[in-house]
Amino acid sequence: MLSAKSAEVVEATLPVVGGAIGDITPLFYEKMFAAHPELLRDLFNRGNQANGSQRQALAGSIAAFATALIAAPDSRPDALLARIAHKHVSVGITNDQYRIVHEHLFAAIVEVLGEAVTPEVAAAWDEVYWLMANALIAIEDRLREESAAAQGLDPADLWRPYTVVARHQETEDVTTYLVRPADGKPLPPAAPGQYVSVRAELPDGAHQIRQYSLSGAPDGVLQFSVKRATAEAAGGPDGEVSNHLHATLRAGDVLDIAPPFGDVALADGDGPVLLASAGIGNTPMTAMLAKLAATGSTRRVVTVHGDRDQLSHAFRADLAQLTAKLPNAAAHVFYEQPLGDWPADRTGLVDLATVEVPAGTTAYLCGPLPFLRAVRGQLLTAGVPAADIHYEVFGPDLWLGQDA
Repeated sequence: MLSAKSAEVVEATLPVVGGAIGDITPLFYEKMFAAHPELLRDLFNRGNQANGSQRQALAGSIAAFATALIAAPDSRPDALLARIAHKHVSVGITNDQYRIVHEHLFAAIVEVLGEAVTPEVAAAWDEVYWLMANALIAIEDRLREESAAAQGLDPADLWRPYTVVARHQETEDVTTYLVRPADGKPLPPAAPGQYVSVRAELPDGAHQIRQYSLSGAPDGVLQFSVKRATAEAAGGPDGEVSNHLHATLRAGDVLDIAPPFGDVALADGDGPVLLASAGIGNTPMTAMLAKLAATGSTRRVVTVHGDRDQLSHAFRADLAQLTAKLPNAAAHVFYEQPLGDWPADRTGLVDLATVEVPAGTTAYLCGPLPFLRAVRGQLLTAGVPAADIHYEVFGPDLWLGQDA
């Protein structure tokens, strides 16, 4: 992996580079978007760029990769790389864009750190970057080829037009869309827990991409659900794509969708499963629960969900109906501000201390980062090994590189 000489340099300079990454990444994006405005317009999430979350995710992934190389120089952090690769392929990142990133990232590093970036330091970090980039390129090529082969497509373009066949209003802010390939070809393979990327043309002509978890698997269609992001709920501007879809996308409309990707999917087996979610994080969990019910699974299934109240709880009826179909399933719902009578021990945030977690449980989590941190900690306390706790987070993964 990393050469001995470069490993020494990276280990010695990691605190300096890591400490400056908060200054490096904004400058990097500023330089890259100045040279390639089309990337911000039609590839990168403009909302996440505005609030800085995408920049934090990039910083976290690079620092995590470098740290992993130092800690275990003879191995590769494949879990970290797989998560990034699935995200990249799903939005259409291309191999040539790694050189664009390299050019502007290293220009930003030199500008921020100045004379500290000696030729030796630059060469060592260049080695880190290309080890990561080439590993990602190889994984992404394989993912594209596998998906293309399954659909009879060109790996260079996995986007397909889909026709909206129906939309259902789940709650005031959550809408479910059922879509079918407009080209008449078969659906792409999908696993419960994966997500699709939707490319929406906005009023200003930009093509913005967003990812939405599959929320079920009806025959002949893909089903995904969109929560309308509001400034009040998000702590920033209204979500431009989610609001656009809610306002304009109707049955009969056509939009571009990439095939399902995602490294967190329900695994086969007969051991206990715990599905924990908060808010719209229950979309992949609903798909997993539907798969278990459809296959007549006899596994022990524990579902835990947290929401604001009954009216904001999307798929509330689905949770009850699917749980009832499984012989060894139980659902536990927590509401922060329940409407009407509600058990005291299920009022407030999700608390697994009040839920029986079976021995040998494999856990799947989805929701906001604070929820993921809290529930993961509770699962570890309950004796679930870290390796058996899998998570999906909407938006940039700010948890990359942590022991998660």
